Amino acid sequence: MVHFVGAGCGAADLITVRGAKLLGEADVIIYAGSLVNPDLMRYAGAGCALYDSAKMTLEEILAVIEAAEREGKTTVRLHSGDPSLYGAVNEQFEQLKKRGIAYDICPGVSALCGAAAALGIEYTLPEGSQTVIVSRTAGRTAVPEQESIPSLAAHRATMVIFLSTGLSEKLQRELLEGGYPEDMPAAVVYKASWPDERVFRCTVGTLHQTVRKSGLCRTALIVVGDCMGKSGRRSYLYSPERCIGYRREKP
Repeated sequence: MVHFVGAGCGAADLITVRGAKLLGEADVIIYAGSLVNPDLMRYAGAGCALYDSAKMTLEEILAVIEAAEREGKTTVRLHSGDPSLYGAVNEQFEQLKKRGIAYDICPGVSALCGAAAALGIEYTLPEGSQTVIVSRTAGRTAVPEQESIPSLAAHRATMVIFLSTGLSEKLQRELLEGGYPEDMPAAVVYKASWPDERVFRCTVGTLHQTVRKSGLCRTALIVVGDCMGKSGRRSYLYSPERCIGYRREKP
């Protein structure tokens, strides 16, 4: 059996209880060493075999899993954040299905949640931003034309942009082309929830300059939107004028 486990956005104690339990029960752990906090290995049981996938190809990863399966061992494939977001897991799922190897998925805390915590914000504000777009800039990996940054920026929604810090000049140009004004709030969050977390607040118009001055090129998210610049109106959820569910109108 193979368990795909989301390691969380960085801090070792942000892994889920289930994820930590699976690490403790694993005979083999294959972890993304370039992205996963090494402190997570403290959850591993004694005698567990550890493999750093940063140094491995997909074929080498599969060979380790197949060897573990032949010996009746349990494998944890540990991915940063949540495996469903830019985790390169689908190609692994397909290969495991071909081999008849069972797997399941333990979700993790995404870096987009870690970034919101670092910024101290809510992405969705009443009568403000009610949509969060998660995307990336086209680079070595192509992006469908209908999902290009300019086309998404036209919505003027909150955007959380992965894997694009090294393309900040192109990203800034495309955000402006799409319709964001230069003074739209933006931020670059480096290694959200890690001990060396850093936050750089800026605007769309100063995004590239901010990234260049910070010296960042990877392991950072870019957030764009009014969610960082407006307080938003009060929600109806806790309003004394609204009686719903367990909170009824007082006699």
